[in-house]
Amino acid sequence: MMAMSYGDVYVAQVALGANPNQFLKAVLEAEAYDGPSLIIAYAPCINHGLRCGMADVQGEIKRAVDVGYWQLYRNNPKLAEEGKNPFQLDSKKPEGNFRDYLMGETRYASLTRTFPEVAEELFARTEAEAMARYAKYEALAK
Repeated sequence: MMAMSYGDVYVAQVALGANPNQFLKAVLEAEAYDGPSLIIAYAPCINHGLRCGMADVQGEIKRAVDVGYWQLYRNNPKLAEEGKNPFQLDSKKPEGNFRDYLMGETRYASLTRTFPEVAEELFARTEAEAMARYAKYEALAK
């Protein structure tokens, strides 16, 4: 949001496993943009402790986008020059169980053992913040 507020920075948030076409569009648009470009990519690592294993990283990335943990968008200032909305939300409305997604990663699941008194509150807050982000992006795209 900070980079987009400058008005002359191409910004995209991508996730290869969720939408390879959106990823490729973002890379091509960023490369073609005559100015600074920023691409933010979701890439889980071994330290996330994926229960599905590192062999299914692309599936985990897709799950993150499906439940709304990570959103896909592109903000191209060139579109504003053409009188179009520069912000394009590429994510669909989140569906699926957000908490189940979180429990698929050891870094989150371990909170239920380490700090059970606050874990559920943190999970609910994380989901609420993710949904608020999606709503904000949805409003920007209109």
